[in-house]
Amino acid sequence: MVSGSNDSQTPPIVSLTAGGVAGGIEAFTSYPLEFAKTRVQLRSQKGIPTPKNPFLVVTQVYQKEGLRALYKGCSALVVGSIAKDGVRFLFFDQIKASFADPETGTLSPLRNLAAGMTAGVVASITAVTPSERIKTALIDDARNEKRFRSGLHATRVIWQEHGIFGLYRGFAGTTLKQASATAFRMGTYNILKDYEINRDIPQNTLVNFANGSVAGVVTTLATQPFDVIKTRSQSAHGASTMEAVKSVLLDYGVRGFWKGTTMRLGRTVFSGGILFTSYEAAVKIINPLYSGFTHKIGAEAA
Repeated sequence: MVSGSNDSQTPPIVSLTAGGVAGGIEAFTSYPLEFAKTRVQLRSQKGIPTPKNPFLVVTQVYQKEGLRALYKGCSALVVGSIAKDGVRFLFFDQIKASFADPETGTLSPLRNLAAGMTAGVVASITAVTPSERIKTALIDDARNEKRFRSGLHATRVIWQEHGIFGLYRGFAGTTLKQASATAFRMGTYNILKDYEINRDIPQNTLVNFANGSVAGVVTTLATQPFDVIKTRSQSAHGASTMEAVKSVLLDYGVRGFWKGTTMRLGRTVFSGGILFTSYEAAVKIINPLYSGFTHKIGAEAA
């Protein structure tokens, strides 16, 4: 479990399931802000300025295109988030055990970050890059050509036109973002929780939410350039990582790498709280069920 060093190791299946449940809830509830952030980071259409206020983007899209438009690409992100966060929590829980100090069993802040970084790389390879590619392509396509009917249709078209590499377009930017984001998100949350446990601060829903929100702020500010590059790489037509970097510099200069920060902060503060609160709650529900099941199987085998 993403928890203080005083806690016992959570079974892998519990980490995977609880992480997947938390990821799905977090992705769905915060998707309109993710949609707004992605729209701003994609290249603006000629003569149509893109507002910087995330709530204004959401309002405009809702008024012009309806509620369904705000959830364009949501299914791809939810499916990807279930896999991504299941994998992230699973690997973080397992990796941090091997990163722990052999004498004390605790993790230093640096080792927390290293464990999170490793989990982020694994998540990017197994789930995040393809799901983010589909989500971004759907959002970009919806304002231009409108070729894609659904996430599944977009996957088929991209596969037919570009093969598996088309689904992994933006892999470098996504992996850099995931490695750094998971390092900061998981690491910051764990550092805060360890600090609180060592000072006997009770762990409840409010504390979990606050820790997750702080972790979201730290993560956003530290990783925004990678997110901008990833979004440009994964537009409907796609671009290499270097092409994406050049296009951002040409359009906005260095400041462009922090484009969409306000919108992403609006999402990550909220989603960070939701993600970790949901995870802790899911673990509390699933752990006893899993323990009861394994004890029953053990008793029958005996």
